[in-house]
Amino acid sequence: MQTLRDIHAGWAYFAISANGLVGIAALVAYKKPALRGRWLWISVVSAQSVMMVQVVLGVILQSGNDYKAKDFHIFYGILAFITVGLAYQYRFQMRGRRELIFGLVELFIMGLGIRAMLQT
Repeated sequence: MQTLRDIHAGWAYFAISANGLVGIAALVAYKKPALRGRWLWISVVSAQSVMMVQVVLGVILQSGNDYKAKDFHIFYGILAFITVGLAYQYRFQMRGRRELIFGLVELFIMGLGIRAMLQT
C-alpha cells in the first residue's frame, strides 16, 4: 500500500499540471477561434481522465485498512469527480462558449487538486 500511496502522491502533480495547462489552453482557444479544434477536446478528456485515475487511486487507498485520508481530502476528490460529470452534462447547452466553460472547469479541477494536496 505504501507504493500505491507514493504513486497517488506523485500522480497528483501530473493531474494538477495537466488540468491547469489544458484549462489555460481552452481559455486561449476561446479568445482565438483559430486555435479551436479536435486537439483541444482530446486534451480536455485526457486531463480529466488523468484526474479520474487520481480519484480511483485514492478510493483504492481509502478502501484499505492501512491509510485513512482526512475528510476534506476525500471531499475534494469527490467534488472533482462530480465536477467532471456536471461539465459533460451541460456541454451541449454551452454552444459557442464550450472552450470558456471547459477552461474554467479545468482550472477549478486544478484548484481542487491543490486543495486536496494541502489536506494530506
